[in-house]
Amino acid sequence: MSNAELNQRIETMYRRDVRAAWAFIVVLWLTVGFVAIATWPMAPDTGSRILLLAAGAAVLIFNTASIGAMVKHYAEDKHFIYGLDIRYLDEMRARRG
Repeated sequence: MSNAELNQRIETMYRRDVRAAWAFIVVLWLTVGFVAIATWPMAPDTGSRILLLAAGAAVLIFNTASIGAMVKHYAEDKHFIYGLDIRYLDEMRARRG
């Protein structure tokens, strides 16, 4: 396999993983928003509602930040990370025939 072909495969895998990571974040934000709206009337008082909103916001902020950090790390080390994946995937395909 040529270096250009390897780089293309790495880039394809990286872009797919980045899209999946950000899709997860979008779904997470939508889910937390839905839960906040659906459970709003069940909260007994304003203090409880503020606590629930703060907890939901913390979940969203920390998860979004962690996914962002993961994507940044993947971008920095994608040749190492995906190069290994590709090597082992190619070896598995060769064994299967």
